[in-house]
Amino acid sequence: MAAGGTDMGPEGGGAGERSGGLRAALAGLTTRGRSFLAAGLAATVCSYVLGQADLLRVGLLLAALPLVCVAVVHRTRYRVAGSRRLAPARVPAGSEARVHLRMDNVSRLPTGLLMLQDRVPYVLGPRPRFVLDRVEPGGRREVSYRVRSDLRGRYPLGPLQLRLTDPFGMCELTRAFSAYDTLTVVPRVEPLPPVRLTGEAAGYGDGRHRSLALAGEDDVIPRGYRVGDDLRRVHWRSTARYGELMVRREEQPQRAHCTVLLDTRSAAHHGSGPDSAFEWAVSGAASAAVHLLERGYAVRLLTDTGSSVPGPDGGGGFAGSTHDSAETAGLMLDTLAVVDHSDGEGLARAYEVLGGGEGLLVAFLGDLDEEQAATAARMRHRTAAAVAFVLDGAAWSRGPGSGDGRELEERLRRLREAGWTALPVGPGASLAQLWRQADAQGAARADAEGPAIGGRTGSWG
Repeated sequence: MAAGGTDMGPEGGGAGERSGGLRAALAGLTTRGRSFLAAGLAATVCSYVLGQADLLRVGLLLAALPLVCVAVVHRTRYRVAGSRRLAPARVPAGSEARVHLRMDNVSRLPTGLLMLQDRVPYVLGPRPRFVLDRVEPGGRREVSYRVRSDLRGRYPLGPLQLRLTDPFGMCELTRAFSAYDTLTVVPRVEPLPPVRLTGEAAGYGDGRHRSLALAGEDDVIPRGYRVGDDLRRVHWRSTARYGELMVRREEQPQRAHCTVLLDTRSAAHHGSGPDSAFEWAVSGAASAAVHLLERGYAVRLLTDTGSSVPGPDGGGGFAGSTHDSAETAGLMLDTLAVVDHSDGEGLARAYEVLGGGEGLLVAFLGDLDEEQAATAARMRHRTAAAVAFVLDGAAWSRGPGSGDGRELEERLRRLREAGWTALPVGPGASLAQLWRQADAQGAARADAEGPAIGGRTGSWG
């Protein structure tokens, strides 16, 4: 919420400041005020030329009226405080947010007629304007307006402006508050169905697998026996070695990891706007990340440039524990709200950051040439399971049914041979349906390969 205060009228100080305020008030003459002043001066000159005393009185009246209004507005002094509140401050693309404005008169004098307006980017709609009647001392007025954008991004709101005018509309004096707010328009998140994953490493499916702390079964790190420990956990080899009773450490709960890879290369996507292929990929990455966080995964968002969110840390950039999954989802959505095309030409940086043995990989890829398809195929060997949604650039740029699709099928075949579950994405595709198709395709491949290679080991989302 942004808040601030301002004075409607002259600032205190010396003659220089007062003259500056008077010049500002004269500059605030409206078209009507300037017209009256010009007409008054013209009538005064004509009265001297024609020798008409009555015309002189009319000219003086016309010229004096806007000047008197300037003096009244200049001498009027109000102290007002304004605040702005967004509900909500983060909104999906295509949804509305409401902006609440509050104006408090903190002076001892009632205000006159005030015009309140807020500055908003043109993509959010027209500039809102409100006319406020007399506000009593210590009183307040509250108004609200709605904003909506089909384009994701971060949009500044403000500054809030007050415009004071005289009853005749001759002069307007504008004062602005200094506070700003920011509306974040995030990608649309599509609800995804819970499905089963094929091909994961044992224990990776349920979002919380268990493993011996720090070591495997053959290299267990024991600890000394404590009263109440189960004797079935006694590690006899270590007991004989140390000469005292030793037990295996308790199994520690660990979380399944998932990397959501977003291909942002400008050469890989065609078109622009809310219905473009790139926007579908951004929305898909947001939907997958939020869904997997809700399913208990520790999730990292990775782009082709090698940058990751939440970012490199002791956990390899993964985040999203049970108590901070909402915060992590918000961080990822804020990042995706401003993500744009990159100038990169390949996926090599993402491959380097990917590491090894990182659980599940969900990739949203654009057009792939032979070299980038080979790089993506190598990524599969660094993950326990991998699902790729490959956008059909020809269909997105020229419409469904364009092109023979042989290049896309070749890319998909290469990814599938490397172990990916790969699906093509055309214009208007539903990610929820593709999510189910990925599960069915992975299950069919696992059945064909046999239990020695794959198997249905748990849920993946």
